[in-house]
Amino acid sequence: MASKTQEALVAGQFGPQAAAYVTSAVHASGADLDQIEAFVRGHAPGRVLDLGCGGGHVSYRAAAHAGEVVAFDLSAEMLAAVRRTAEARGLANIVTQQGAAEAIPFPAASFDMVLSRYSAHHWHDFAQGLREARRVLKPGGHALFADAVTPGAPLLDTFLQSIELLRDPSHVRNYTRGEWEDGLREAGFRPGRVILHRVPLEFTSWVQRMRTPEIHVAAIRSLEQRMSAEVTAHFDIREDGSFTLDAMTIEAQAR
Repeated sequence: MASKTQEALVAGQFGPQAAAYVTSAVHASGADLDQIEAFVRGHAPGRVLDLGCGGGHVSYRAAAHAGEVVAFDLSAEMLAAVRRTAEARGLANIVTQQGAAEAIPFPAASFDMVLSRYSAHHWHDFAQGLREARRVLKPGGHALFADAVTPGAPLLDTFLQSIELLRDPSHVRNYTRGEWEDGLREAGFRPGRVILHRVPLEFTSWVQRMRTPEIHVAAIRSLEQRMSAEVTAHFDIREDGSFTLDAMTIEAQAR
């Protein structure tokens, strides 16, 4: 069996689905996106890094309130889709750059703000990704990270990581709020406001977006149906497999 790096696995998973992520209703809307846009508007940064930009939804929201937005992602196909969409929307201040979160190809203190949404759970090295985000941010600069989080209880954590990995082999880990706050401090940030929220996910579109093989879809459904009442209740697992995910936004400032 041919081996591949984690970075190649992420790019291979998301590249062919670039258009689906640009148009995905789950990714294109939400209270967290509204919060991100308000955060950018409130600081009016000159230069913003959208770290792990995916379909570019953070970049599109930030562009109206920043001098320049760098949409940064592992996937060349995803970046091409972002360029096309930005051009179609007349967002001339969005530029793209390919690369990994653990080795951002910009000098230290290159950005006034770093934003990252639903990217960190794919990073090969979470701590290094946060260190790189801090390195390229100017002292006193602002950051906001948004991602799915694990509730922390071992039973709930094991279920969540299992279905995430079955759906998408590029998944590394969802972290707890405490792990986020500790990681940010260790990377040189001062963690700030945290907002916890719940995201309902429709099962069919959730697996189709990642082209999940049928054997893995069946395994996810089997797990959902066999878990205890505690898991079923926490994730609000429905008859059709749809469920609700824990998510978080956390603001931070570079020390």
